[in-house]
Order: sequence, then C-alpha cells, then structure tokens
Amino acid sequence: MKPHFFDLNYGVTRGDFMEILHVAAECFPVAKAGGLGDVVGALPKYQNRLGVIAKVVIPMYRTSFLYQEEWELVHEGGQYLQEQFFKYSIIREKSNKLGFDLYLVDINGLLDREKVYGYSDDTERFIAFQLAVCDWIFHWQHLPTIVHCHDHHCGLIPFFLTQTNQFRSRLQGIPTVFTVHNAQYQGAFDWSKHTLLPPYDSWKWNLLDWHGQINPLAAAVKSAWRVTTVSYSYLDELTVHAGGLEKLFEYEKGKCVGILNGIDTEIWDPSCDPYLLFHYNKATMAEGKRKNKEEVCKEFGMDPSLPLFSFIGRLVGEKAADLLPVAIQDALLHNPGRANYIVLGSGQKEIEYQLQELRNIAGGFYNCSIGYQEALSHSLYAASDFLLMPSRVEPCGLNQLYALRFGTMPLVRRVGGLIDTVIDIGDTGGYGICFNEASVWDITYSIRRAINLYYENPEKYKGHCAQMMELDFSWDKAAANYLNLYTQLK
Repeated sequence: MKPHFFDLNYGVTRGDFMEILHVAAECFPVAKAGGLGDVVGALPKYQNRLGVIAKVVIPMYRTSFLYQEEWELVHEGGQYLQEQFFKYSIIREKSNKLGFDLYLVDINGLLDREKVYGYSDDTERFIAFQLAVCDWIFHWQHLPTIVHCHDHHCGLIPFFLTQTNQFRSRLQGIPTVFTVHNAQYQGAFDWSKHTLLPPYDSWKWNLLDWHGQINPLAAAVKSAWRVTTVSYSYLDELTVHAGGLEKLFEYEKGKCVGILNGIDTEIWDPSCDPYLLFHYNKATMAEGKRKNKEEVCKEFGMDPSLPLFSFIGRLVGEKAADLLPVAIQDALLHNPGRANYIVLGSGQKEIEYQLQELRNIAGGFYNCSIGYQEALSHSLYAASDFLLMPSRVEPCGLNQLYALRFGTMPLVRRVGGLIDTVIDIGDTGGYGICFNEASVWDITYSIRRAINLYYENPEKYKGHCAQMMELDFSWDKAAANYLNLYTQLK
C-alpha cells in the first residue's frame, strides 16, 4: 500500500510579522520522554527558517540542560490554584542555541522536578503551568499571532484564552492550534477538582466535560480554532480508535487536519552523527554500516556477519512490546543461527523481566539493554539491518524515519503514520516490510521475509537501503504546511 501524501502547501506562504508560541510539556534536548520532545525541539527551528518568529515555552524541570546553559529572567507573576496563591517566573535561554527562543516556567515546588511526568499531582502541576503561560501572554505588550498547544498537558489553554473571566478580555482573539500527538493520553480528572480552574461562565462547562470528567484533550478539540494530528492516517483512525473520543473527532473533523511529522536531519545524519564511531553516506553505506555493526555486536557478544534486527522504544502494549519475547523466541527457533536481535528500551516491568530472561535461552543471538541511552539508539540505527515496529498505536512514528535516514529497513505494522511513511517491498516503489496485525505470527512472518531477502537477494536488499537514504522526511515540508495553516487563521 502506497502512502498518501496530503499537502496543505499552496506554495509556501512567507511568515512575515507572524509570531508563534509553542506550548508543550517536552522539548528536546531540554526534557524528553518521547516523540513529543523531538517534535517540539525541531519544528520551531524549521519554522524560523521560513521567516516566522517561533518560540517555545515548557515547564522548568531540573534537567542537566538547565544547569549547563545561561538564562535571563524575563517575567514574574502569580496566579491562584484553588485558594493557594503561587508565584511563577519565566526565564529565557540566552544563546538561542536551539535555533529558537526557549522559555521555561518556574513554579517552586510544582514544576522544578527531575522527571517530566509520573507524579501524583501531575494534574495540579500542569494546570498551574498553563495558568502561568496564559498570565504571561496576558502581559505581553503585543500578542502572539498564534498559540500552538501540544497534547493534553496544554489542552486547557484554548479554553482559558476564550472562556475564563481573567484572560478572555484581551486574549480571546488569539487563534489557537492544538496538535494531538497521542490521543490515548487525555489527562482527564474528576469534577471534584473543578476549583483548580479559574472562574468561567458556568454554562460553558460542556466544553470541559467528556463522559462525566474534565478532559483536557477533549476541551482542546472543542475549544481550539484548528486541530492537527501528526500524520494523515492517524486523523482517520481517531474516528474509530481514540480512547473514547471517537464521536468527538467525528463531530469536529471539519476543523481537523493531518500534517505528517518530520525529523531533524541535522541531528539524524549518519555522515556526521557525533554518536557514531564510523560515519557514512549513501555511497559508503555498506562499509559504514558494517563497521558500526561490528562495534555493536562486539559490545553485545554477537556475530556481526548475521543480519541484525533491533527494537528501540518504550516497552509497553501500545508499541506491542509485550509480543517481543515470544516473537523473538519463535524467530530464533524457526530461523536458527540466521540472525541477531537486540532490544533497547524501558517500560512495563513484566516485559522488561521477560526480555531479560530470554537472554538465558537465546544462545548468543539475542540481547537487550533495559533503559534508554541516546548514544546507543543512534548506534543501533546505524548498525542494524532491520528495525522492528509492530505497534498497536503509532500516531506518526519517528523511529521508522530515523531508520530510513540511516539505511535500515523498517518492519512495520500498517497503522497510523507507519502507513504514510513506509511502502512494502512487494508494492511499486517499496522499501520496507509491512504487515497488518499486531501478532506474533505477523512479526515472525515479516522477520522471515526480511531474512530471506537479506540472504537470497542481497543486491536487491542493498538497493532498497540506498533508496531509503534518498527519501526526504525532513521538517521542511511539515513546517511549510503548518505555516500555511497559521496563515489561514490570521
């Protein structure tokens, strides 16, 4: 099945006098828990190159980036969270090293923590963050052209700007764009916590409610001027599988659009990647990947002459990681001595345990690294021949794009953004291996297809790898599509 490439671009509209404020919970390399951080860390940089002024504001976590860079105070203010008054400050990174202005919101005791998520008071933390951002914008001398909010952690901002007593008088005219990175996470909380929110007209409560709870994701879809998803196919899927919000996405589809994510090709570039021991390009791909594979296999105690399959990501059901222990064991049984397998990731403890136990019966053809290491992930993309992505849910997927950039063939389930970015080798122009179900059978069958291709038609395999490295999934096109969407709202 060939990806369908939807494009908003009617000819790139220049972004003169356009100022975009991105609001998010993550931004690479400041703080990252998943693909959201990669998107927010790259999109504004590419937008700035199109002539807009794109800025980012996130919470101030206690990460190494905070202590390594220089900051300046740009604003101080205060808000009420229920009856508790809190003070906040906004600091800006001085060097502009990320290619855009980066602002952090500091709220003592709420945001200044080491992890992004996972605290019992996350609801209070992110409501306070959103209140601080809205109050800061209220005090700007000039208002931003667009406020672009990302995922449910910022989902109440479109409602705050238009419906709350203290903000709407000045801010209700600011167009808001809300991007759904993953609708499985909605941030819903009980109505008993409604006093955490600032005063609003009580008859507007329905903008916040979904199935008897305050649902920030639903509130954003209802209140934002435009809603985007991170791939075209994911937008279609949300009317069928959206964690209970299917009818809402169907009702609001008139203001929704899919814009495919890109990758930062300056960071993900095998010709100059600082994490790689051996650099390569399309012309030197075979030799470069061989040398990188030798290093990785040496580290994991494997034979580098065999094809290497890797899985890189969160070990959770959403990624179908629970199928990996059995699927890899079956692949080892039915293809003995013909391939190696490495898993890098962390997540559910039971999956981690099963993957670690598998090493005891894998005979040196399998290994895993529990946890996440940025350097090792880059090395695995460069060293691997194939990347496993059997995801149950994949709104866009970035791993397959990294793999393509590094000449590594992705094995993907036909879901979400994987449909839009990977064409099966059996189809015209194909360069990957695709399957339909998140099942052990589909995974192992796809592994057999890959192994047979690798051994029986090596020249065809190398041709596919060279083809993959020529594909352009950079942020340039996505940034232009967002810019044209913004222009429609000015």
